[in-house]
Amino acid sequence: MKALIVIDYTVDFVVGKLPCGEPGIEIEQRIAELTDNFVNHNDFVVMAVDLHDELDVYHPEHRLFPPHNIRGTEGRALYGKLDEVFQTHRDQIYWMDKTRYSAFAGTDLELQLRARDIKELHLIGVCTDICVLHTAVDAYNRGFELVVHRDAVASFNPAGHEWALGHFQHTLGATILSYRG
Repeated sequence: MKALIVIDYTVDFVVGKLPCGEPGIEIEQRIAELTDNFVNHNDFVVMAVDLHDELDVYHPEHRLFPPHNIRGTEGRALYGKLDEVFQTHRDQIYWMDKTRYSAFAGTDLELQLRARDIKELHLIGVCTDICVLHTAVDAYNRGFELVVHRDAVASFNPAGHEWALGHFQHTLGATILSYRG
């Protein structure tokens, strides 16, 4: 069995407080298609969604980024068509709040994956060179096989995005898939 980990594809990370902008918007259809496809094939689908509390001065990101994905705000909503897929398949998708870059840090993600005997993780979402990267490194260190969908990851930093894709493939042994021309 395989799993799809959808990382931080929220309003704040696409068009809101800390946006990828156009690169994030461009992957909307592919993110929704992949998520729907994995759900319809009864694969394990995880929404790994960044969560912050307003005015949390002890969180390490407080010094690095403007407030984003604040609990109870519209910025935490899934972006665009992904939200439609989630609403349709809500009972088949595992929603997981995360408070660090990696979806493994301080969460039960590894327990959920091991309970299902999952060995292959497919990663999509934003930002390629931050949360997707840190999740991939932690997955690699835990012995999971990695697949990153090039046409379903994005960043506000084009150089970081390309560097991360190379790192996934050449340092973590990930398979890089793309269905764009």
